[in-house]
Amino acid sequence: MTKAVQKITLSPSRDIPFNKLVLSQSNVRHVKAGISIEHLAESIAQRTLLQSLNVRAVVDTEGNDTGMFEVPAGGRRYRALELLVKQKRMAKTQAVPCVVREGGIAEDDSLAENDERIGLHPLDQFRAFQTLSGSGLSDEDIAARHFVTPAVVKQRLRLASVSPKLHDVYAEDGMTLEQLMAFSVTADHARQEQVWENVSRSGYDEPYQIRRMLTENTVRASDRRVQFVGLDAYELAGGSVLRDLFEHDNGGWLQDVALLDRLVMEKLKVEAEAIAAEGWKWISVAVDFPFDHNRGLRELEGKPVDLSPEEQATIDALNAEQAKLESDYQDADELPDEVDQRLGEIEAALVAFEDRPMIYDPAEIARAGVFVSIDSEGRLSVDRGYVRPEDDLSAAEPDVGQGADAQSIDGKAAGAYIQRTVIAVAGGSADAEEDDEDATKPLPDRLITELTAHRTLALRDALAKNPAIAFQAVLHNFVLTAFYRFASTGSCLEIGLRTPTFPAQAPGLRESASAKAVEARHESWKARLPKGENDLWNALTALDGAAQASLFAHCVSFAVNAVFEPANRYNQGRVSAHGVRTRLDQADVLAGAVGLDMVQVGWKPTVDNYLGRVTKPRILEAVREARGESSAQLIDHLKKADMAKEAERLLDGSGWLPEPLRLVDPNAASVEQESEAGALPEFLADDEDPDKASDDDPQQLDAAE
Repeated sequence: MTKAVQKITLSPSRDIPFNKLVLSQSNVRHVKAGISIEHLAESIAQRTLLQSLNVRAVVDTEGNDTGMFEVPAGGRRYRALELLVKQKRMAKTQAVPCVVREGGIAEDDSLAENDERIGLHPLDQFRAFQTLSGSGLSDEDIAARHFVTPAVVKQRLRLASVSPKLHDVYAEDGMTLEQLMAFSVTADHARQEQVWENVSRSGYDEPYQIRRMLTENTVRASDRRVQFVGLDAYELAGGSVLRDLFEHDNGGWLQDVALLDRLVMEKLKVEAEAIAAEGWKWISVAVDFPFDHNRGLRELEGKPVDLSPEEQATIDALNAEQAKLESDYQDADELPDEVDQRLGEIEAALVAFEDRPMIYDPAEIARAGVFVSIDSEGRLSVDRGYVRPEDDLSAAEPDVGQGADAQSIDGKAAGAYIQRTVIAVAGGSADAEEDDEDATKPLPDRLITELTAHRTLALRDALAKNPAIAFQAVLHNFVLTAFYRFASTGSCLEIGLRTPTFPAQAPGLRESASAKAVEARHESWKARLPKGENDLWNALTALDGAAQASLFAHCVSFAVNAVFEPANRYNQGRVSAHGVRTRLDQADVLAGAVGLDMVQVGWKPTVDNYLGRVTKPRILEAVREARGESSAQLIDHLKKADMAKEAERLLDGSGWLPEPLRLVDPNAASVEQESEAGALPEFLADDEDPDKASDDDPQQLDAAE
């Protein structure tokens, strides 16, 4: 027969005056954890007691009721009520709802009550805060009621605003809390869902990768354009900013790039108009100018504005304070923060005094111009005093235009001259289209030109540091000219010091370590040499042998031309058809002699300078060479743009270089020439016969072109 199910009888509940309750020694909680007693007391004061106490009757030694009850489960609530009584915010006779237990073990009840307590899922917390916010409570009100900071409230509300579809994924443990946090950087639900669809299938779903995909079409607040305009001005103009409440975001990401660029140009124009009033003939304005943009222009010699007695006294005081601080802490292993900060302030102040305005001859100003741009720190950069060759011919020459694409504004100048401010905005190349072309297709002409421009600049710098090799290189060129009549075009040194220009402006060329080293060395020598050329011979004679050699190497370095030029693609190979080494081959010999290492001079593959300009197979080939097949497989399923970005991260620090930048064994050309005369290296060779297709044939160009 069926056994009857035993019915459960719940413990009775009753209200018991607080002064009839005592804390039981059977309570298993002895270590403080979670919300404090003070916070719990405030919560009870706001909401009353939300959960009953678990109590047992206290009996005397003979088993008789004493009228008192002990609390084995609910000790923290008891202490919170006790605190309210001590604060006289609750009467000691206040009735407290209790569940009266009989039988069983008190410690077991206390342990079970704590074990069975389950905290809210984080998603429930986020949604609950959202409900409170929707009911009219401010962030500060919610924070005060739940004993957290307003910043925590903002974070939870931000997480609650993520796409409901992603909430469902998170609720089913389909993504981590860190991933959900990453998605909160934008409020665009469609974009959030699109990114999740991509990363969830690829496994490429680290939080930093999600953030990067969500902000790929934005500008960081640390960008120099933002520093120049000011974030407040951008927001005042209606621009929106993405903020990350969970990671340090350096000010966030600006979404309206077009608005930012417009504000930058408007502010630059205002600055240019103010400078135009000084009387300059022309002012060229751009966010940034390419490397060597002032080559071929004559630079005016100005005189710094004299220091006032007050300024000189300030400089003397700053120097004295700097010397004292350095003396006081010369034996310290580490400077105190306040001392280090003060030394930085002194140095900045002294530099500001050194950068004084220059005074120029008004007659020279009337035919000279100014470059106005933004420096790397987002500050206005004004470079005054450059005369164009055509303006040097006659002071009465008319203004020279700057091309059909230039936008100009007229400004008034000193005297009878009408100034023209030329606004020149440097453009960038379009993103390479998605392709899966054969990796053996030659690199684009422009890309090779840009890569070899970097190499040429680095080679100039390296040669300038090796006077003996510079002498030998020039001697080699002279011997070729004197004894090898048809070899005069085979050297990479264009003697006569005709400095070749770069036919393409490679990304990052102007900011490269090589460019800065060349410029610093040139300025140092310029300061040592006489102002007039009539005194130059005697000045050179006065130099010792080492100084002459160093100056000679510096001058020779400007003649280096190791740039690939598309017009001569088929006569720039390692070895000519007649076995004579050509210009690029001679550049390899020179690079080997000076020990040129493009990794050491700071070049590394990025999306802008290489990875975004080549085919997907070439990207994978680069990662495979540098990091192995397993790393290549991590990204082989991605789209071109994403693959290039991740390849940049994987290749960082690997020392990998594309073929045009690698140091070539000069003997390899001879061996190759014996086996296959006239053959081009892989990165220069076309897939098809050059007689069948010209360089201008669209079928022969890479996607980046």
